[in-house]
Amino acid sequence: MIKEDALRDISSKYPNLSKGHKKLADYLMINYDKVAFMTANELSGIIGLSESTVVRFAHSLGYSGYPSFQKNLQESIKNRLTTLQRFENTSELECEKNIIKDIMFEDIENIKKTINKINVEKLKSIAKDIKTAQTIYVLGMRSSKVLAEYLTFYLKFIHANVKLVPVGANDIFDEIINTNTHDIVIAISFPRYSKMTIDIVTMLRNKKVNVIGITDSYTSPLAKLVSEVLIANYNIETFIDSLTAPMSLINALIIALSMENKKALEDKLNDLEDIWKNSNIYI
Repeated sequence: MIKEDALRDISSKYPNLSKGHKKLADYLMINYDKVAFMTANELSGIIGLSESTVVRFAHSLGYSGYPSFQKNLQESIKNRLTTLQRFENTSELECEKNIIKDIMFEDIENIKKTINKINVEKLKSIAKDIKTAQTIYVLGMRSSKVLAEYLTFYLKFIHANVKLVPVGANDIFDEIINTNTHDIVIAISFPRYSKMTIDIVTMLRNKKVNVIGITDSYTSPLAKLVSEVLIANYNIETFIDSLTAPMSLINALIIALSMENKKALEDKLNDLEDIWKNSNIYI
């Protein structure tokens, strides 16, 4: 069962919960950042209730079981967790397991999950739309700025008119005001979602500009505003933003675009190699 906000589910159903379930709800609403990563057994031990009570609590909220509830809780708190809360979770995980290797294995899992979600034909269709755009604008704030800069770097090999939207508040509006229905904006946003990104995309939507979103779920604030969306799996177990899967998805988009412009790209790269060689760009 897919829900958008597990905490909202608890609040709305709280008056009808049993005494034991209210005890669970009270603890969870205060410590949601910890509970999101606890097993049913761990949670029951802290609360002083049976594991079966924890499972029945999940059922009472309309979930198929505790894992389903926990997954939706993690989704619903992505943008609520402060960086400090995420760091505290990292410190606790370090005490329990080899987090150094486990975070890398988690990145591998995120890429695998992203592969399972991706619709190749949809990706190719988006690549064709980007190819025919008059100008491509790439927007990414905060940690997503790294992804935006990376995507812009490679798009400039493929398309003649690519602009990285600057991060200064006034500069953003000065740049975006020039967009029209012949352009495409690629907006990138992952938790914690940048309010500025959402405000800009809302403005673009009102201008009828085609916006392609790259984000972590169909329930993210960005996904609800864009014409098309590409989803990359993302976890919140540590205080850093796990951008490995988003980067891999962007690589796939770049390759799809390069296949749409194969001959032109080959000629351009050939010319660039001569320039790089004559300018001693590389060792």
